[in-house]
Amino acid sequence: MTIIDLTLPLYTGMSVYPGDAEVSIELIQTIKNNGWNLRRLKLNSHDGTHVNVPSHSVEGGKTLDDYDLSQFCGPARIYEDRTPMSPKGGVLFRDQNIDDGMAEKIIEQRPRFVGLSRLYQLDEMIEKRLLAAGIISFEGLANLERLPASFQFYGMPLNIRGGDGSPVRAFAVVDGAA
Repeated sequence: MTIIDLTLPLYTGMSVYPGDAEVSIELIQTIKNNGWNLRRLKLNSHDGTHVNVPSHSVEGGKTLDDYDLSQFCGPARIYEDRTPMSPKGGVLFRDQNIDDGMAEKIIEQRPRFVGLSRLYQLDEMIEKRLLAAGIISFEGLANLERLPASFQFYGMPLNIRGGDGSPVRAFAVVDGAA
């Protein structure tokens, strides 16, 4: 079994969506002065590697606490032309963005979740359509080039009451060496 980390690091000054507040990670207590290190994190719910749920852009949409953790993980595949999608598994897009045509296919075939490489970003209107259809989406996924065609995906959100999304620690578990 091999575990592949799919998460971007969080750090002060990292890239964020244009107009969003900057990420700040500040050391506020130190071992020398306090006997321990303690950092204050200031970040948005959609910074770095993160998950989007319907309440992000759908009035009255489901929030993080409306989901069981099992919905943020499961069998997944890297999308290639004609890759079948199923509600039993997820699909990660490594080599392309999700355009209007692909969004229609996703909504029709209803995979458990979709994920997008850090090299791409969901168009606002496409993201809204996917979320309105109840499709959970992950963005900012790293290291997708290391994944085989199929694997087990995990992208666990923080337990944010009423959350519209959350940074996640995403990883894949694959059989054998990757």
